[in-house]
Amino acid sequence: MRIGSPMRIGLIAMVVVGATGLAACSSGSSTPTSQGAATTTSTTAGATSSTTSTSTAGSTTSATSAGAQNLVVTDDIRSQLVAAGAALNSIPASDYTGLQPGETYYAYDPATQTYWAGAGLVPSPASMQAQVSVQDDGAYLLFQRSQSGSWKAYDVGLAGTPDGTACPVAVPAAILGLWSWGPATCRPPTLR
Repeated sequence: MRIGSPMRIGLIAMVVVGATGLAACSSGSSTPTSQGAATTTSTTAGATSSTTSTSTAGSTTSATSAGAQNLVVTDDIRSQLVAAGAALNSIPASDYTGLQPGETYYAYDPATQTYWAGAGLVPSPASMQAQVSVQDDGAYLLFQRSQSGSWKAYDVGLAGTPDGTACPVAVPAAILGLWSWGPATCRPPTLR
C-alpha cells in the first residue's frame, strides 16, 4: 500500500475521527443534538454509521442507527409538543412559552416505528390556567407518535412516585435505556 493511496488516507481519517471522538468522550465535551445527547458520524468505504450517546448523571448509553436513536428537537417538533400538551389540558398552545430547559428528550424507536418525547411545558406568566396545569401530575409530559400519526400526550409528573400512579403508557426498553431512565418508568430520574 502506497503512503498516499486512497485506502491509507481513509484509514488515517478513520483513526483521527476515532481518536477525536474518544478524546471528546474522555474530556466530557460533545456536540449536543438533543437534550443530553451527542452524535458522532463516521464514514468508512462509502458506508455511514451514526452513534448517539446520551449522558445523564454520569452514565452514558449509545444506540447505533439500527436501534433507537436520539433526535434533534427542532422548532417544529417543539411547537408540536407544546400543542399536544396544551390539547391534553384543553388550553390554547399560546398559553405556553415553550419546553422546560434541560428536561426535553426526543427519540425514534424503529422496532415499534414510534417517536417518543418527554418534556415539561413552560406556562405563560399571563395564564393562570397554564400555570396550574404544570403542577403535580402535569409537571412532566410523555409524548408518543406513530410515523404517520399525531402526538399523544400523557401526564406523568407523579407517575411511579409513592403519591402517584403507574405509568399510563409503556415506554419501550430501548428508549428508556437510550435516555438513561429506569426500567418500566416514564419520566427522568431527576424528577422527584
